[in-house]
This record gives sequence, C-alpha cells and structure tokens, in this order.
Amino acid sequence: MTTYSNIATSLKKTAESFPYKRAVVYPAGRDKNNRVLYSQLTFRQLDQLSDRLAFGLEGIGIVRGMRTILMVPPGMDFFIIIFAMFKVGAVPVVVDPGMGINRMLQCLQQGRPKAFIGIEKAHVLRVLKPRYFTNVTHWVTVGRRWFWGGHTIKQLLTDKRQAFPQARTTADETAAIAFTTGSTGPAKGVVYTHGNFEAQIKQIQAHFTIGQDEIDLPTFPLFALFDPALGMTAVIPDMDPTQPAKADPKKIIEAIENHGITNMFASPALLNRLGKYGKENAITLPSLRRVISAGAPVSPANIAQFSALVSENTQIHTPYGATEAVPVISIGSHEILSETRHMTEKGFGLCIGRPIDSTQVRIIKITDEPITQIRENLILPEKQVGEIIVKADLVTQQYFDNPQADMLAKIQDPDGRVWHRMGDLGWMDSKGRVWFCGRKSHRVITKKETLFTIPVEAIFNTHEKVYRSALTGVGPFNQQIPVIFVEPNCKISHKRQFIAELLELARTTPLTADIQHIFIEKSFPVDIRHNAKIFREKLAARAREKITHQDF
Repeated sequence: MTTYSNIATSLKKTAESFPYKRAVVYPAGRDKNNRVLYSQLTFRQLDQLSDRLAFGLEGIGIVRGMRTILMVPPGMDFFIIIFAMFKVGAVPVVVDPGMGINRMLQCLQQGRPKAFIGIEKAHVLRVLKPRYFTNVTHWVTVGRRWFWGGHTIKQLLTDKRQAFPQARTTADETAAIAFTTGSTGPAKGVVYTHGNFEAQIKQIQAHFTIGQDEIDLPTFPLFALFDPALGMTAVIPDMDPTQPAKADPKKIIEAIENHGITNMFASPALLNRLGKYGKENAITLPSLRRVISAGAPVSPANIAQFSALVSENTQIHTPYGATEAVPVISIGSHEILSETRHMTEKGFGLCIGRPIDSTQVRIIKITDEPITQIRENLILPEKQVGEIIVKADLVTQQYFDNPQADMLAKIQDPDGRVWHRMGDLGWMDSKGRVWFCGRKSHRVITKKETLFTIPVEAIFNTHEKVYRSALTGVGPFNQQIPVIFVEPNCKISHKRQFIAELLELARTTPLTADIQHIFIEKSFPVDIRHNAKIFREKLAARAREKITHQDF
C-alpha cells in the first residue's frame, strides 16, 4: 500500500485552522527611535503565496523530483519558496554558506542540480564560478534585477489561481538534500524523504508538547523550516545565522520581549553568550516555556547559567542527534542540574538522556570498519563504552550518491530499515539513559589505555578559570601521547602557575593522571554551523608542532 506524505500538508492544515495567525515575522528595519519594525505573513498568506509560486515554478519547468539549489537566507522569501518547492515536489539542495565558498561549491556540484534559486549574491557566485553549475538549466533570482538570466520570484508570483494541486509525494520519496558541514569529516549530502520530515514533526511536537499558541525564535535557519509545519509563529532573529557565537545578545533578548517568545533554539555558544549577558544585566525572560540547545555538548555550567534567566518551570532541553538523525535522544535541565551534573564533573561523560518515543538506541563495539548487518554479538551491555547507533522513522537511510559513506555509516536491519552509526561514543546506564563520551574519531589510544574526550575534559573544566578544554593525541595510532588544550574564561597572568594547578588537578583521578602536556589557547577553533563544536583536528596539528622535539 502506497503511503503519501508531504510536509506542505501541515502548512495547509494550519492555514485552514488558524488563517490569521502569524506564520513568519521578520525584522525589516528600525524607526527614528531605534524601535524594530517588523514585516509579517499570516498562515493563510504564506499558504496562498506558496501556492502561487508553485504554479510559477512548475510553469518554467521546475517540477517534481528536480534537484534545486536553494541559496536564500531566512526570511519571508525563504518560507514562500521552500513550501512552494515542497508543493511541487521539487528537491531543495541546501548547503551551509559558512563552510566556505570552495567547499560549498563542491557540495553544490556533487548534488548535480538542474535548477538554481538564489539571492543576487548567489548569482554572482555562479557567474564567477560557472564550471560548478554546468548541469543547471533553470535560474530564478530572489531580487529585483533581471539580468542574471532566467526568471525572478516576482515574475513567478503572478498566477492567482486559488489552490495548487499539491504533488502526491510518497513517504519514501526524496524531499530534500541537506549537506553536513564537514566539521568532522568530508561534507556529505543527507537524503531526507517526506516520511523522514513527517516523522520529525510528529516527534518534535509530541516530545516537547508544543501548543497551538507557540511563538518560536529559531536562531538556526534549518530549524525554522519546521515552524510552519508545527503551527508555530517563526520570529526570524536579527543576527548573522552563520555566526551565532557573535550574535548581539541585546537584539535576541529584544525579540524575545517584543513577541513573548515561548520557544527558542540556541547553540551552546549562543546560550552561553545570552546567559552571561543576562546574568550581568539581571535580565529575566518569563515568556520562555522551553529552550532547546544542540549542535555540540552543552555543559551543565552553561545550562545552570541560563536557567537563572527563566522561570523554575522552564526547562532547557539538550536533544541529541545529527544531520542524519535528529532528534533521537533528549534530557531536560531539571534532571541534569539535580542528578547527572555531579557525575559529569567526575568524568562519567555527559548525560544526553533517553531515546525519544519509539526511537531505538543501541551501544555497539567500537570499530572503524564497515558493518553490513546488525548482529547480537555487536551489542554491548550496560555501562560499557561503545558507538551509539539509532533506528527510527526520522533516521535518514542514505547519503546522496555516496556508497562509501553509506557503507561506513549505515547498518542493515532485517526489517528493511537501517541503523545509523552516529560516529559518537557513549554508554547506557541502568535507567536507560545514554552518556555521551565524545566522537569516535577523537578518542586517544595510548600504550596503556583509550581516553575519551568528554570524560577527560570534564576534569579540567571544573577549574574555576577554565571555560572549556580539549583532549587530542600526538603520535602513531595505539601509541599516542595525550595532550590537553585549555581555553580560559579570564586573563591568565601567571601561565606557569595556572598549568601547574591543572596538572595537579589531573593527578586527582586515574582518568587523567598520565596527562603531562597542557597548552593554553586564547580561543578554540570551532565548527561553522553552531560555533560550538571544538575542531579538535586543528588542535591536534598544533599539538604536533608544539612537541615535535620529543621521540615517540
């Protein structure tokens, strides 16, 4: 039996139930008193405009199944375009612009797109680098200028027929291709089906108990996509989405207060920035019902700091996942601060919670080799560290045109679906909670033992002058020398004394007793998407430079 699914159906239902509710709110400027001016679309307007654009796209040949580059920042046009594409059945190819021009172009070329929809700056790029766009035959400009060739969005919005006959896409049909950032390996195109999106929406709505009166501040653009489908008003923040760690906290707080934001996503870096500013200025944010922080490990100290800004009933949720599978595990701040925090600080790892709803999670033996079939002898018992694997309807089944990546990350299950290998290490406790211990590729294997990043770093993070730390290794595999980098949270006047204190701290537990090399870094290199995930590969290169005079 064929199962039909399309994320645009959710928009249509919300538009019918709440036609005059705000769907998208966008900061359009400021008045003479520096107060924010906002543009907005209701759900009915968003539905109607995306219908009109769907007619226009189909009319110029952008049709069902056509891979289409989408290079439009969050805003009114983005929402109209993305839902028009879903209604047509076209496949958006989405790449994070923060990854750098060359890597971004390589990803776009890898997607073999036939159409291109972008702002004028994006068209400048394709004119300057035409060899990356040789497959593209349809061009659409989001802007006023027409000389880029093809069509403009304004031209395609002229059709005023009532309702577009939405494509009857199937649950296993490709809905979008979203590229990973490549911060922990080569960037890969993740194939999302309409069924994956539908499962994500159901899981998010059920787990976080999202109500009909919710107003969201999505500081991560791709998460904004879910708001209309969830029936939430999306208030687009006044910030550069590619640099959340540099967002102006005053503008974020201004948006929360102006609109009575009930739900907010913030990367750990942004959460820390907001929490620090709020603490210094005695700010409270009573409208927030929940805060969601993900994209990198969220420290208990970071959670505690921001918790002081919200009501005691408000939780900071730290859902766990990846581009290929999100969200699959989650925990709230109440449990973290009252129970798991002290274990994290003793080196047990970071508790990321329990599997969400019907998501299945297993811990398997650590191996860097492909696994073709799931087998019982691969699965580890409680309290043993291994690789985290997940299976659920929202888990993507494959990468785009990348069988090598599929072989390394996917495990076939007898039921026809796949287990996704998260590439992360962790263990499961007797309460069914998963404790995250770091990336598999970041483990340090010495002659004596295997060290995992999160447990080791937690010991150094307890020092009052440490903002965060990073473990890396130098030397040949299985004979690595562990090295710790430390990013202080204040100016260090006496560096030798500081390092001596850290070495003394290391001797307090067998977990870190053998670490002899500690270096201070003013700031860590971080991932481009959330500005929070430590780029340990770069630190490893620095470690090699610093201690190359030693004989390994």
